[in-house]
Amino acid sequence: MAAEELKKVVNRLRRAQGQIAGVIRMIEEGRDCEEVVTQLAAASRALDRAGFAIIATGLQHCLTDVDPAAPEDRERMRARLEKLFLSLA
Repeated sequence: MAAEELKKVVNRLRRAQGQIAGVIRMIEEGRDCEEVVTQLAAASRALDRAGFAIIATGLQHCLTDVDPAAPEDRERMRARLEKLFLSLA
């Protein structure tokens, strides 16, 4: 990944890390269930966005690196990318 893309992903992951720490604190403090779930959903979205950013960057690099004359390479790459997307679904 390029340095700027990497920085954005790391920032998203740090945000999710902070949110997860907040969720743990909230549970330990006996906070309201709705508040806990709301914060947990925010952390989940941050992780999903980081994952999608990584996949999108990988997709961009994969598409430029695949030899158009080798359809088996394209199909293998397509299958790998599909698997990655589904892992976040």
